[in-house]
Amino acid sequence: MSGGLLVAGTTSDAGKSVVTAGICRWLVRQGVKVAPFKAQNMSLNSFVTREGAEIGRAQAMQAQACRIEPTALMNPVLLKPGGEQSSQVVLLGRPVGELSARGYHGGRQRKLLGTVLDCLAALRDSHDAVICEGAGSPAEINLRRTDIVNMSVARGARLPVLVVGDIDRGGVFASFFGTVALLSPEDQELVAGFLVNKFRGDVSLLEPGLDMLRGLTGRRSYGVLPFQGGLGIDEEDGMGLSSGRAFAHGAGRQGSVPPPDGQDVLRVAVCAVPLTSNFTDLDALAAEPGVVVRFADRPEELADADLVVVPGTRGTVRALDWLHERGLAAALRRRAAEGRPVLGVCGGFQLLGERIEDDVESRRGQVDGLGLLPVRVRFAREKTLGRPVGEALGERVEGYEIHHGVAEVTGGEPFLDGCRVGGVWGTHWHGSLESDAFRRAFLREVAAAAGRRFTPAPGTSFAALREEQLDRLGDLIEQHADTDALWRLIESGAPRGLPFLPPGAPA
Repeated sequence: MSGGLLVAGTTSDAGKSVVTAGICRWLVRQGVKVAPFKAQNMSLNSFVTREGAEIGRAQAMQAQACRIEPTALMNPVLLKPGGEQSSQVVLLGRPVGELSARGYHGGRQRKLLGTVLDCLAALRDSHDAVICEGAGSPAEINLRRTDIVNMSVARGARLPVLVVGDIDRGGVFASFFGTVALLSPEDQELVAGFLVNKFRGDVSLLEPGLDMLRGLTGRRSYGVLPFQGGLGIDEEDGMGLSSGRAFAHGAGRQGSVPPPDGQDVLRVAVCAVPLTSNFTDLDALAAEPGVVVRFADRPEELADADLVVVPGTRGTVRALDWLHERGLAAALRRRAAEGRPVLGVCGGFQLLGERIEDDVESRRGQVDGLGLLPVRVRFAREKTLGRPVGEALGERVEGYEIHHGVAEVTGGEPFLDGCRVGGVWGTHWHGSLESDAFRRAFLREVAAAAGRRFTPAPGTSFAALREEQLDRLGDLIEQHADTDALWRLIESGAPRGLPFLPPGAPA
């Protein structure tokens, strides 16, 4: 087939990641050997491949949709924000330094285009089709000159572009029209058409607008996807994270919580620390029937929680300051003194310790931690990346590590790579709760400490639930997109000779 497609969006969070995953799952069910690709990803949710490369978590999810192992080729450039003005640059799975937004867009970014196109070519050589995901909007004309993820990829690889718009936000027709209108004629040539996402209601009421849009732009619609909850799996960022925001069955999306297997529900509060990373760790907890997971940023929101999780963060010392400022540090210390469960993961584990020596991330030097675990942390310039396997609570556990902090554990009971003291647990391992037997054993410990009559459901398989979600994405494409037209588009390559709108930004 040797085909391809770039899925762009009118905005960030328009649904590019899930549409890409849905197309991948639909294609693989047709017997197509398909791979995902995103040239540049800005995300604090990342994953470690089997060869020890760090890539965006969304591309790992899309690889699973393709039923293949993720590799660094699928996301050659990953940007991990460290604040408003700078990000760590991860190239082919390895960090290569910190850059300001001005420094990155001022020259470094464009130099990476050759690497990006080489990675895409390698994937196309070994797969029947590659479904690429854009970033933000291709009509960000202020960044077009240094673009390496949207139209530069489509132009360099001669890929057709499908533009996704979120109609639930409103203004989707203006967004579609404006996106194409702002592109140069050379970029416009590659835009094949539009896909409406998150529609609620009668599609027949939308059709006159789609017909008018075709008349205005010369580009067709490839389908209207209905709004469905529980599909936001492995999101790229924390746009939706806020105090009181509840996770539910379906990888962290808002919705109803399945009833408990026992008599009580289990309440989990997650400290909404700045620069929260890998909040996908919480999806496995939220997948358990009877477990309610919410973000919290006030001490009173921790009061009725059976478990408090301090998640990973790209700014451990900054998160520590935030906990003190909000009064959450004192609340965590009270919980620990009372023997009430607290779990720290990665950066959350580090700040629960006695001391942090950081000349890498915050460059604050030596800082006192919360003192809840006998752990001293020193930040190394080399990042630890790994896929560890171990045992805890009598069960096998798999996880992945992404951290600069090196922990020296001086006491407590061993717990994975960290330790436990009373009701306080800490580990660097992301993803450990996806190990079903271990998760159930851990929740039984939490329930016993909290005095809850909660019994983890014995049949809950996080991997099976994830597969069901990916199949739902594939079903969305198969049932609501024009799959014949989509197949022809992917198979034939970039469109030619489509009518142009008046040119916008220069090439």
